[in-house]
Amino acid sequence: MSSAEQVFSFEFFPPRTPEGKQKLRATWQQLAELRPRFFSCTYGAGGSTREGTLETVLDIRAAGHEAAPHISCVASTKAEVAAQLERYRAHGIRHIVALRGDLPSGLARSGELRHASDLVAFIREATGDWFEIEVACYPEYHPQTRDAADEIRRFKKKVEAGANGAITQYFYNADAYLRFVDECRAAGIGVPIVAGVMPIGNFSQLARFSDACGAEIPRWMRFKLESYRDDTASIRAFGLDVVTALCAKLLEAGAPGLHFYTLNQAALTTEIWRRLGL
Repeated sequence: MSSAEQVFSFEFFPPRTPEGKQKLRATWQQLAELRPRFFSCTYGAGGSTREGTLETVLDIRAAGHEAAPHISCVASTKAEVAAQLERYRAHGIRHIVALRGDLPSGLARSGELRHASDLVAFIREATGDWFEIEVACYPEYHPQTRDAADEIRRFKKKVEAGANGAITQYFYNADAYLRFVDECRAAGIGVPIVAGVMPIGNFSQLARFSDACGAEIPRWMRFKLESYRDDTASIRAFGLDVVTALCAKLLEAGAPGLHFYTLNQAALTTEIWRRLGL
């Protein structure tokens, strides 16, 4: 597959301070020079950042770039989800990332739409084909998955509900992704499955994220990163080598694209992009 056919995208989270907004604007302006297919912006637990998500997306779109807001359903009513969808439609947004989302701390109710497949079905019911819908999938399995077959079943339900494509949780084992794609194709799942990529700039942060989301840091990588202790330069250099090699292998193997979890930083993603010759 040629790079012209592959989809590249960058993900941000909505900043909470004026300084953060200014920094993020500089970040996406730098990354926009790489001409990604789209940017996406996350949606906090229970919709806690919905205003910041929309503001970030509108800021990016005002500069002429495609941006896809995330939307989640956990701890929300159908009326609340419908209202948010209508806001997106009113602003001419036609591309979204639909997720179950995380339950806000201290809340016990899951909402009327319990699963991402329920959310996708509701979006289609409420808005027809207005939105291009991306969903999440998990090559190394979601922390709450009961078994391997259950992971495929849950993903297939999202696709059957109306998802157009999927973005994976990040991973560092290319074989996990390739095996997962093969299993999806065998199960009749035909949508593009774009590989999620997490650049490595801070090991303690990466370990915390990975423990929470179930993404595996291979033992050899963990030991190597731990050996650098507080040597940030060595961590970043090692991370660039590892992640660039991973991306090259994925693209060579036919991955339909890469989705970079940028953490609102441009430098590492830009350098990986340069090394890949994109």
